[in-house]
Amino acid sequence: MRRALAAAVLALLAAAPALAAAKGAAPVPERRGTVAVARIDGSINPASSDYLQRAIEEAAASDAVILLIELDTPGGLVASTQDIIQAMLASRVPIVVYVAPQGAWAGSAGTFITLAGHVAAMAPGSSIGAAHPVGIGGGPAEGEGGRPPVEVQKAENLLASFIESIAKKRGRNVQWAEKAVRESVAATAEEALALKVIDLVARDRAELLEWIDGRIVETDQGPQRLLTAGAPQHEIEMSLLTRILNVVVDPNVAMLLLMAGLLGLYVEFSQPGLVLPGVLGAGCLILAMIAMQVLPFSWVGVLLVLLGAGLLVAEGFVSSFGVLFGVGLGCLLIGGMMLFDRPDLSDLKLDFWGVLVPVVIGFGLCAGLLVYAIGRVARRAQTAGAEQLVGMIGVASTRLAPSGTVFVHGEYWNADAAEPVEANERVELLAVEGLRLRVRRAPKRS
Repeated sequence: MRRALAAAVLALLAAAPALAAAKGAAPVPERRGTVAVARIDGSINPASSDYLQRAIEEAAASDAVILLIELDTPGGLVASTQDIIQAMLASRVPIVVYVAPQGAWAGSAGTFITLAGHVAAMAPGSSIGAAHPVGIGGGPAEGEGGRPPVEVQKAENLLASFIESIAKKRGRNVQWAEKAVRESVAATAEEALALKVIDLVARDRAELLEWIDGRIVETDQGPQRLLTAGAPQHEIEMSLLTRILNVVVDPNVAMLLLMAGLLGLYVEFSQPGLVLPGVLGAGCLILAMIAMQVLPFSWVGVLLVLLGAGLLVAEGFVSSFGVLFGVGLGCLLIGGMMLFDRPDLSDLKLDFWGVLVPVVIGFGLCAGLLVYAIGRVARRAQTAGAEQLVGMIGVASTRLAPSGTVFVHGEYWNADAAEPVEANERVELLAVEGLRLRVRRAPKRS
C-alpha cells in the first residue's frame, strides 16, 4: 500500500512541470483592429490633456488594436499630466508612446507620459528626461543657502513618488525615473533603451508597428498579443477650438499677447480715434486672459507688469527726465520673470532671453516713440483758436471811430481801433480780447 502511494506521489511530482508548461502555454488573446494615432507637439496643458483623454475614449469605442501617441513636448502642467496618466493607466486599449520625429524631446511631463505607455519607443536622435521642477531662468529653483524653496521640495518629492509608481507599474527602470525628477538626468534614445527606460528604438511609424507586431503586453484585462503589421491607421485630430487653446496656453505666447494688448490700448488712448489699435489690443488682452485662466500665474507678476506699463504711459505726461520710463521697463522685466514662475504647479517657463527681453525692448521702443511724439505736439505753438488771428490782415467793413466791424479770415468781427479807420481800409489785428478784436490801420504796401 505504501509503495503504491509513493508511486502515485512520484507520478504527480513528475507530471507537475508538464502541467505547469501546459498552463503557461495557454493561448494569449490576440488584439486586432485599426491603429488610432494621436499627436502631441507642444506643451502639456488642459487642451492637450482633453485631446488625449478624448483620443483614449475614441480608441476604446472603435476597439482599436492600440492607441499610438506620437510625442514631442518640453513639459507642461502637473495637473494636466496627472489627468493624462490616470486616463492612460485606466485605458482598455493598449497605449504605445512614441517619442518622434527624430530630434523630438519627451521633457519633464513628457517623461511621465512615455513611462506610462504599455509600450515606450523613441526615434533615433530623440531624448527623454530632465523632469525636475524649474524656477526663474529655467534651472532648478534655489532658496536661501542654495537649498530649493519649500514649494519646490514638495513638488520634487510628489513628482518623484509619482514617477516611481508609474515605472513600477510598467516594469521600467525605477532608479533612473527617480533621478530624472530629483537630478534632472536625461538620456538619448539609445541610452534609454540600454537603461530599460523604453522598450525599443524605431526610425519611423512603419518600423515601430512592424516591430511591435506579435508583442504581448500586460493590461488590466490580462495579457494581449498586438497584431499591428498592416493594420489600417486612423488619425484622431484636435478640434479647431482645442488647437487655438493649445497655442494660446503657452507662457511665451501668453506674454506676447499681454504686451501686444497693453501696447494696442496705449496707442489708442494716446491717439484717440484710430480704432484699429484699440480693437486689436482688446482682442489680444482677451486671449491673454483666457491663457491665464489656464496657466498658473503669480498676481505679483501681473501687478508689476501693469505697473510697468502704467509708468511708461505716465512718462508722456510727467517730466521725469526718463526716470519713470526706466523704472517701468524694470518692472516689466521683473514682473515677466515672476508671471509664470510656479514650479509647484507647472514646469512651463517663460523664455527670458528669447521672448521676455525682446518683447520688453520692443514695447519700450514703441512707448518711447509715442512719448516723443506727444512731447513734440505739446511743445508746438498753438495753431488753432482765435489767437491765430493775431498779425493777420483784414478789411474794415464799417468805419471804425473807434468801434465797428471788420472782415478777417472769412468771418465778421467786432473791432476797436485807437484811431479812426475808414470803411474798406486794410487793418492789422493786434489782439483778441474775448469776442472783440483790437486793430490798427495796416501799413501801406510798398
